[in-house]
Amino acid sequence: MNDSSALYAFNRFGDTVLRTAFAMTGSYQDAEDITQEVFLTLHSKPQEFDTEEHMKAWLIRSAINRCKNYFKSARVRNNSPLDEELANTLSCEFTPRDNEIREKIKKLPEKYSSVIFLYYFEEYSIKEIGEILGKNENTVSSILQRGRRKLKTELEKEGYIYET
Repeated sequence: MNDSSALYAFNRFGDTVLRTAFAMTGSYQDAEDITQEVFLTLHSKPQEFDTEEHMKAWLIRSAINRCKNYFKSARVRNNSPLDEELANTLSCEFTPRDNEIREKIKKLPEKYSSVIFLYYFEEYSIKEIGEILGKNENTVSSILQRGRRKLKTELEKEGYIYET
């Protein structure tokens, strides 16, 4: 991979990586930092990808790993709620209800929140999520089911009516 390949990856999948980081951190500024780190890593340590989907999966996995590291780091702090202006700069716009649900997803343990995000927001199949996360399809399916149940319980506590 050369310099133009890293630039191509950024132009092609930059929004996806940013959305992934934002969904996991809830902070636009932190999501931008994580996105930058992912693409700087790709630039400085070139990777070989078989397909664009392989590249996209690597970028998403890198973003998820960086988000995990972010939450383990000492710089994690209580941030003020996200400005509406900043939320609108993302390529995907959330309704107020979407934001509440996204916050509930974010509060789930990471193994559930990442699978739910990849399934519902990025629209990956269970098989594709398994490949991205390096897990068996049955494991991903179980994690998704447990995550849904946990999310349902949390939403019901807040008075949401959950329809299946």
